[in-house]
Amino acid sequence: MDLKTSGRPASPKEKEAVDSVISQLEKPSGVVETNGKSAHVAYEIPFYNKMGPRDLLLPALHAIQERIGWISHGALDYLSLQLGVPPAETYGVASFYAMFSLEEAPATVIHVCDDIACRAAKNADPAAFMNDEYGQPDIDVNGLMWIRSPCLGRCEEGSAALVQRAGEANRRILLAPVNANSLSDGISRPSDQWIGTDSARVPQRETDQSSLRLLKRVGVTDPLSIDSYRSHGGYGPLRRALDIGPENVIREIKDAKLMGRGGAAFPTAVKWGSVAGNSVRPHYFVCNADESEPGTFKDRVIMEQDPFSIVEGLTVAGFATGCEKGYIYIRGEYPLGEERISNAVSMAKKKGLLGRDIMGRGFDFDIEVRRGAGAYIAGEETALFNSIEGKRAEPRNKPPFPAQAGLFNKPTGVNNVETLINVLEILSIGGPEFAQIGTPDSTGTRLFCLSGSVNKPGLYEAPFGIQLGELLKMAGGITTGKSLKTILLGGAAGSFVGPDQLDIRLSFEGVRAAGVTLGSGVIMVFDQGADMDQVVLRIAQFFREESCGQCVPCRVGTARLEELLTRIVNGTTIGSRNDELALLGKVSTVMRESSICGLGQTAANAVESAFRLGLVGG
Repeated sequence: MDLKTSGRPASPKEKEAVDSVISQLEKPSGVVETNGKSAHVAYEIPFYNKMGPRDLLLPALHAIQERIGWISHGALDYLSLQLGVPPAETYGVASFYAMFSLEEAPATVIHVCDDIACRAAKNADPAAFMNDEYGQPDIDVNGLMWIRSPCLGRCEEGSAALVQRAGEANRRILLAPVNANSLSDGISRPSDQWIGTDSARVPQRETDQSSLRLLKRVGVTDPLSIDSYRSHGGYGPLRRALDIGPENVIREIKDAKLMGRGGAAFPTAVKWGSVAGNSVRPHYFVCNADESEPGTFKDRVIMEQDPFSIVEGLTVAGFATGCEKGYIYIRGEYPLGEERISNAVSMAKKKGLLGRDIMGRGFDFDIEVRRGAGAYIAGEETALFNSIEGKRAEPRNKPPFPAQAGLFNKPTGVNNVETLINVLEILSIGGPEFAQIGTPDSTGTRLFCLSGSVNKPGLYEAPFGIQLGELLKMAGGITTGKSLKTILLGGAAGSFVGPDQLDIRLSFEGVRAAGVTLGSGVIMVFDQGADMDQVVLRIAQFFREESCGQCVPCRVGTARLEELLTRIVNGTTIGSRNDELALLGKVSTVMRESSICGLGQTAANAVESAFRLGLVGG
């Protein structure tokens, strides 16, 4: 392919960064010619990827960003030539993701969360301290810059910061809770000595460890040791899966009536059966670990504290659906989770639990870890496929569905972390017994992320059907001295509920009857001191910023939604308040009925519920 580039040169360090990733490809089988303007590339592509080396685009962009601190036009041109990707498309991908900088940036960048969960914890701007210590945001001060960030997934801590330092000794750490002193202490030493926060708040571990199923190993096993994991039952489910065969694994999941935990609540056995029954080869299975919903941190806790369970769950999924390869796609803001998942994959390979002839049963399956780059929309399954393939994370139209044409246009299974670890529990106790937990239509346990104004924020596990009020009691109730104002149920795409709705049963059928959703398991509590105008406005801003812009209803609708809400909050309405609310209803209806994916379809949910409860613009 002849590619026309800008002709701007890449520096030796930029080339080294790209080459370190390109070296993953097989040795070129053809001639590679470059004259600064065009190139011809002919690589031997691994059997599982017939679309060429483009899927290395995101890893290469990460390598440049980590080494240099930003991505120049020269680096983009060099990357385009090496991968055979048109420069316009390379630029389009790099400019899509928030964690890539196309402008010169300092070596150290601090992303400070200012999202709704951290605000709810203290009813204050969690990033306010940065102005006094580090100056205004987005300004380079002596080689350091800080920026405001969407949710970083440390919602139970009440404040968080992701610190990145570029260079040969590049490093990324996530610190929480964070203030001026802890941040200064954390980054004052050389980056190779930086230590991120390694903790997980699972209050039940101290009060009722025996009630835990999905979280039973958190805080008990060593997350870096596969032997520790196996000594607590690890890889027993995979062995049983290999014993009973793929069809019976899917039968167990069907008997368990397992519904996906990603928000859509689709029957897992149906999804797996569709992939397994597709004759087109190869098959892929993807673990969606890109949780980016404000207030959600359950997958992060599992990745950091029980990473081998995810690797085992994905391996079982690959076996049951006849897949040759699996991917774990982790959001870019989870450096410790990525580190521990990568270690778990490596250890599993060394023990013969990944790769060729797993457990001596003739089953071949490998797993690759991929890192996101700051795009909430990548959590949508087809957008995630595009991201892995080296494209902008824009959702695809359905049909075809992933089981027919997913990753690399091949049959693909996809589940989130919580769904996959449920499979291990099903194989441990049996599908029929699993179905006895919870309610008849919502079986098993569910992970709930409690944050905001509660005495014991953290990750909780409870059988489906528990009342919302009971869950709050488990978390120690509303923060001492405070009174309840409202609860955001299901995350930014969920709904607000009032103090009079604590009897809602937290099951798929229970929330449906109440006109709300469980979503990603978020339970975010706001007390009477919360500034709900700013909270709801921040939700609208979040969706406007995170819209991929592909479809008009979402791209325009999220912008109009934020503008409309700003007018109401500031008292500068066009016409009466009722006129604005009527317009809100029209905009949300168009978004809900016409957007390609769930982002646009649900972006107005929380805003509309806030108005129904009288929380905004009073």
